[in-house]
Amino acid sequence: MPDFFDASIPGVAFGSTSASVNPEPTRWISLGSCDQLSFGIRDGISLGGSHTLSVMNDASVTGAARSAKNSTPLRGLARLGFAVNGLLHILIGLLAIGIAVDGGNEKADQSGAFSQLASSPGGVFLLWTVVIGMFALGLWLLISGFLMSGGDSKRKWARRGAEVAKGLTYLALGATAVPFALGSSTSSSSSTSSLSAKLMSSPGGVFVLILVGVIVIGVGVYFVRKGVAKKFTQDISLPGDPMRKFVLALGVAGYVSKGIAIGIVGILVIAAGITNDPSKSTGLDGALTKLTALPFGAIILVVIAIGLIAYGLYCFVRAWFARL
Repeated sequence: MPDFFDASIPGVAFGSTSASVNPEPTRWISLGSCDQLSFGIRDGISLGGSHTLSVMNDASVTGAARSAKNSTPLRGLARLGFAVNGLLHILIGLLAIGIAVDGGNEKADQSGAFSQLASSPGGVFLLWTVVIGMFALGLWLLISGFLMSGGDSKRKWARRGAEVAKGLTYLALGATAVPFALGSSTSSSSSTSSLSAKLMSSPGGVFVLILVGVIVIGVGVYFVRKGVAKKFTQDISLPGDPMRKFVLALGVAGYVSKGIAIGIVGILVIAAGITNDPSKSTGLDGALTKLTALPFGAIILVVIAIGLIAYGLYCFVRAWFARL
């Protein structure tokens, strides 16, 4: 065999005049000594010598991400994230019913739910559980978006963007819970109004605020459509009857109700931009509270609140049956 040819394949090594079996399979095929060509069986491709092309790092990162995504601890914590998200929605729904019935003082949003948890026995433990679950779920979704494959390029990037957006949302929720776990608090409504005011004071801020409102409405429409079309069934392994019918009912009611609530938030954001009044952009609590000013508003608010509770119960179901 010519001296310039040197090939090593898993289990077999070829020298210039001999071949030997390697009990420890190598991971490379190399050709040539001047312009060396190396193929990483699993890790990448490298052209040695004066011309080097390497995708080893990308492949290694992908492998590490896939290992993390499929790891039992992260998947278990991601399921915990779905469960604590369900708990938050149930609390928000109950707070909204309180507002509809007697104008309750607590805010019907994430900050109100966190305040409820903080004031309950073992509240600090529950809040740190929420933080860990939300961060883990957010991380798992970000990794899932990074590893997204299959389908045409546009569809793949759309799905990837959706997963990343959801991941960032859960990370933000986890970050919102941290101050409450540490003993302080924040208000989602005041934070939203403050951010809207800052946007309005900046060049082109009103346009950006209106655009944000349109995007929020789009998210609401997405939730409604996902509920009506029962597309949420793609996220879980449906159990058999009669549990199946119960899960479907929870999913439809939950997604539609949450979509309506989010859509109202988007409308208020747009209204704040058009009227140049940041106080109108008050987040979920303000959106639900403003419903009480409408004819039959209290009844509408109760219906949406029951839907949010249904969504919370569905999240518990998803924690158990989610396809991870």
